[in-house]
Amino acid sequence: MNETRPVIALVPGDCTGIGPEQTARMLADRRMSETARLVVVGDARVIAMGMRQAGVTFELNVIASPTEADWSGSVVPIVDLANTDPSLFPPGVVSAESGRLTGETLARAIDFAKAGTVDAITFAPLNKRAMFDGGWRFPDEHKMFAHLLEHRTYFSEMNVLDNQWMSRVTGHTALREAINLIDERSITDAIELADTMMRKAGIDKPRIAVAALNPHAGENGLFGRDEIELIRPTVEKAARTGIDCKGPFPADTVYIRAFAGEFDSVVAMYHDQGQIATKLRGFNRGVTVTAGLETVFTTPSHGTAFDIVGQGVAKTGALESAISLAAQLATAGARRKAAVAA
Repeated sequence: MNETRPVIALVPGDCTGIGPEQTARMLADRRMSETARLVVVGDARVIAMGMRQAGVTFELNVIASPTEADWSGSVVPIVDLANTDPSLFPPGVVSAESGRLTGETLARAIDFAKAGTVDAITFAPLNKRAMFDGGWRFPDEHKMFAHLLEHRTYFSEMNVLDNQWMSRVTGHTALREAINLIDERSITDAIELADTMMRKAGIDKPRIAVAALNPHAGENGLFGRDEIELIRPTVEKAARTGIDCKGPFPADTVYIRAFAGEFDSVVAMYHDQGQIATKLRGFNRGVTVTAGLETVFTTPSHGTAFDIVGQGVAKTGALESAISLAAQLATAGARRKAAVAA
């Protein structure tokens, strides 16, 4: 087995959701063992609950650090934080305390990444409201990650599905507020980050489509002049820097063209403009990546699925894809560093 496989910290997500079950089912048959060396960071009791929910069993090896992990056999290494007793939290119910502990667990995984003992972090679904109410006062986990990493420059969430890298100009903010955040700088940042992330993933010359804001791309000014006065000039300016970007295209058709293979990425203007298209395309396969941070973070694009918790039916496709993408990005990053060092 190739020992250049990256070491990935696997966090089971909020214990009130489907994350523990997904994590246990995936670990039980070692289906990702050829892709990465996985070390669970969390509470062993949460994994035990996940085993019961998924109807599987496997042995855990409790370690203090990922550096102590042994992947030569079938035993799963876990850094047991002993911080989350799942019996205290009803399944399928938002809990501020569970959210606090989810954030605490992720923060510990980030400590390992900062120390260089893991190459990437993949986490099962969490609940943003629970984390916020639990004291992690950020609108989403990505901003929490940036805070803990003391990251100061631009970053954003991206979604990856079927080799399509979907980005957006604005993210987790009210739609009324999002409109006012769309300007030349934010559009340019989103285009440049999409181009950078795809190049890091091995796409030599990414083809980027930029979505319009208004219906029918404004219909030549009939439904608004944002496309004429702001979006198109900004896209053309970015293209002159060497980025292969085009647009704006009507948002109700550009994703059809992208998934047909015409583009590698679509930059949406706001959250749901892109999320609806990608989740309809493959709800159980999409991956969210925190783009722009030094540490690689990936997670399933779907949420905690409170309606099916504990029923043993939660699929693992998106979690597997998240691990595969984390491994791909971590491996590519290691190659770049090696090339620079040489």
